[in-house]
Amino acid sequence: MTAIEAIGLSKRYRRSWALRDCTLAVPAGHVVALVGPNGAGKTTLLNLAAGLLRPTAGRITVLGGRPAGSDAARAGLAFVAQDAPLYPHLTVDGMLRVAGGLNATWDGQRATARIANLGIPADRKVRALSGGQRAQLALTIALAKRPELLILDEPMASLDPLARHEFLGALMAAVADDGLSVVFSSHVVSELERIADYLVVLNGGRVQLAGEVDRLLATHAVLTGPGGEMALQVPGLTVVEASGTGAQARLLVRTADARGIAPPGWQADEPSVEEIVLAYLRDPAASALPGPAMLLAGGPVVTS
Repeated sequence: MTAIEAIGLSKRYRRSWALRDCTLAVPAGHVVALVGPNGAGKTTLLNLAAGLLRPTAGRITVLGGRPAGSDAARAGLAFVAQDAPLYPHLTVDGMLRVAGGLNATWDGQRATARIANLGIPADRKVRALSGGQRAQLALTIALAKRPELLILDEPMASLDPLARHEFLGALMAAVADDGLSVVFSSHVVSELERIADYLVVLNGGRVQLAGEVDRLLATHAVLTGPGGEMALQVPGLTVVEASGTGAQARLLVRTADARGIAPPGWQADEPSVEEIVLAYLRDPAASALPGPAMLLAGGPVVTS
């Protein structure tokens, strides 16, 4: 089953295209990190998946084919925007009661218990909470809906490092307890390796890279070798990014299997997720999706 599937998805705001012919299939059961520069279309894609926007062209479905925005789709997902719609004049307990009245499915006992376990005073006004506490309250409201799919748009953008760490820990605990699918956008690439097992890189309104993290690591390598040789003519190997000094060249390469690919005089090392992401973002023309369809572990990923 797919958590999110988009086919030819496009969204235009007046004369500007936020997404253009975006095609993607993300399998369910993953923690998916959606990464890209500002203006790449991440928020637009997540809002379309949540049914808060309508596409200009194409279609998007969630949870195995439910049309985004339909009653069936809304019943199965929870969405937390970067600026969570919390009412500052309400107490935490009052906010939970309002949220319970707005959701057809609601586990009030779970919400109350989670707030207590986090040490957030139920009688405190929302406006008096710290940024980390507000983020945890928004996450609590989303989880109390018992969703199958949780969509988070930059949920940690305003949090300090400690609050970010606590938020991610709470998120992973919820994933382990509920087995839900999670799609979240983030600018902090270094945090991806801790929580995400599936990666989508969005650039220029199109999917540039997608797949299970383990698979992406297995099919990319960092090669270091003699300076001046910034391109290698090795069958089945594609240079994604080249850098280095006069004495040494450094290449990030893509291949079907990165094991044992180093030519004589070269050394091959496994890249980090951050190295892979940044290499693709620095070169919008680069893509690990060369054809109309590429089968990655966990499901098909399709691009235009």
